[in-house]
Amino acid sequence: MRLLQAELAPLAPTFGQFISLDTKHIIAWVKENNPKAYVQERHNPHRQPSGDPDCRLGAKRRRNLGASANNTPPTPNSNPIPAGSVTVTEFYWGYASGIVAAKVPGYGEFVLAELTQPFNKGDVTYFFPLMADTERRLGFRPHFGAFDCAFYAFYVYEHFHSEQHDGFAAIPLAEKGGYKNRSFDATGLPLCQAGLAMPLKLTFTDRTRAIIKHRRGKHVCPLRFPKPDGNKCPINHKRWANGGCSADMPTSIGTRIRYQLNRNSHAYKQAYKQRTATERINALAVELGIERPKLRNQQAIANQNTLIYVLLNLRALYRIRNRQQQ
Repeated sequence: MRLLQAELAPLAPTFGQFISLDTKHIIAWVKENNPKAYVQERHNPHRQPSGDPDCRLGAKRRRNLGASANNTPPTPNSNPIPAGSVTVTEFYWGYASGIVAAKVPGYGEFVLAELTQPFNKGDVTYFFPLMADTERRLGFRPHFGAFDCAFYAFYVYEHFHSEQHDGFAAIPLAEKGGYKNRSFDATGLPLCQAGLAMPLKLTFTDRTRAIIKHRRGKHVCPLRFPKPDGNKCPINHKRWANGGCSADMPTSIGTRIRYQLNRNSHAYKQAYKQRTATERINALAVELGIERPKLRNQQAIANQNTLIYVLLNLRALYRIRNRQQQ
């Protein structure tokens, strides 16, 4: 990494400030992944394939905003449903490789960190280990990160927030806890549907709803807390008879940022474009055989993945030096 930074210093002074993170599924070399082979309970997570003791069963989801897997009817013979509007879930025994990448226009993409885990690990579990490796190798924390909706978590937004710079995590808006949008007042209190600031009633430590332990706060109706003021809900909300509205959310500033981030701004669009770095790295890695390795344990597959990413970085380094000589 130091070698890459030295080569890129005169060409891209901001190298590493914009990063993207994504995962790539890896299909294990076991008969359970062969649709032509007869396997009893092919997708039973408790029946470990004999061909690979380390692989795990996981789901590869292709999300589209136009449809849901739960309410999409079968494709009819006439007037068929476009493929792009259907959500597809595929199950494999295998692994996934997570990478952090950065790109330099005109020279290509570079892998900053990588991690291989069994396929049953969620995408968001890659975040902290990969970011720690990235920061250790770069010598600083990147200011901007581009992610897909799988990383729509308060701690991802909090990680990139700083009062010293204007960095942020560029992640599309996703429905979280049944809410697509939330509004806050100037002090950070959430607003109810009637537009009233909801005071904080209590806080507690949550150890189950995220991959990290965190503090959560319960905000309640201002007309009922700290004591009833005699007024009624201006919009006669359906919860008024049961104590009024409440909101349970992490106390982290990342909770507010993910709702308040301006996703129509030029800065956001430029940062989100960095996602093409991981997409291109993954495409190049597939050409080198990362998706279907002929190996049968996690350590061997992880070693092969590392070699693939080192090779891609060396190719990019060669391009840099070759163009400089020309």
